[in-house]
Amino acid sequence: MKRLQRLQNKRTKLVVGLISGTSADGIDAALVQITANGTNTRVRQLAFVTVPYPKRFKELVLKNSLPGTGSVDLICELNILIAHFFADAVQRVARKAGRKISAIDLIGSHGQTVHHLPKPKRVFGKTIRSGLQLGDPSTIAQLTGIPTVGDFRTADMALGGEGAPLVPYFDYLMFRSKTRNRILLNLGGIANFTALPKNGSSRDVVAFDTGPANMVIDALMKKWYRQEFDRAGKIALTGDIVPGLLADMMAHPYFRQQPPKSTGREMFGSMFLPKLLKYSRGLRKRDVIATVTEFTAFSVFDQYNRFIAPWMNVHEVLVSGGGVHNQAMMEALRDYFRHATVGKIEDIGFSSDAKEAVCFAVLANETISENPSNVPSVTGASRPAILGKICLP
Repeated sequence: MKRLQRLQNKRTKLVVGLISGTSADGIDAALVQITANGTNTRVRQLAFVTVPYPKRFKELVLKNSLPGTGSVDLICELNILIAHFFADAVQRVARKAGRKISAIDLIGSHGQTVHHLPKPKRVFGKTIRSGLQLGDPSTIAQLTGIPTVGDFRTADMALGGEGAPLVPYFDYLMFRSKTRNRILLNLGGIANFTALPKNGSSRDVVAFDTGPANMVIDALMKKWYRQEFDRAGKIALTGDIVPGLLADMMAHPYFRQQPPKSTGREMFGSMFLPKLLKYSRGLRKRDVIATVTEFTAFSVFDQYNRFIAPWMNVHEVLVSGGGVHNQAMMEALRDYFRHATVGKIEDIGFSSDAKEAVCFAVLANETISENPSNVPSVTGASRPAILGKICLP
């Protein structure tokens, strides 16, 4: 415990944040310098890398992320294999920053989500919520020689929360404003946003998953164009919106569900795609891509109108994640949020691509500092919780 005490007492730390999202394309790694903790936290990004998974590895992860297509032996192997890949990503980002591994104080690893079951289920007399992030943090700690915090979601779920989203605490620390009502919108596989009323406290934060962002688009691009994603939204920009298809997708019951709520591949992955493909028969592929891209922007605006606008008129929407590079998606967002400024978080000095990796570096620092970092009003947990498991090398 002496090592943890020394780490706690160190005012400025070098921390690596790691995450692989629902798209399972690879690992984002950010090396940051963190000073202090809690509302006094200050962060300086030193380096960022995205390390792709090996060829065909994504398909293996996705195959094991849904019931009926995975196996327990492969899940066990993936848990350790992904930890090795995460440890390699730490080496890569350290080299890019010109820092020795021995100089890094801490790692915060979100892991690779393979399944998320946030709704309560009664089993053998117990009510449980569950989720699984692969990439064993103990293995990462041993391979790198660096204390590692991982498995951030389960503590919140043990207290009746959905275990997601976890980014809102980071958003509050980094992006709160005394003068502007802000929405922090992340467009990864799933879209989620955090509403930060001006001059508010952490108790005023509202955040939830709004629906799919790139997940459905990416699946269609792979099926029809043999591409991993619609680069810069070029296909979407050539197509026309199909109103009936858009209305059919917006009829999904998730959009009427009251927050707190979260979603993932379980709802908008293989269960969603067959119905979409059936409806799309006879339509031009580029029109379907255009409509699904519009669906992301429209669903974000719909969720704002339903659950945020009645109490907060947004002044500024700051966007991060892969969707920030999709021109069609960004143009649609600007059209819907025409009463507000829609920009990238680069506009205020942060990296769109690195944001979630930086977030888990900050959450690891909060765990080491013994600060709760869930937001119960967001996740539905009964109380604040210190998140994650601390693994020592």
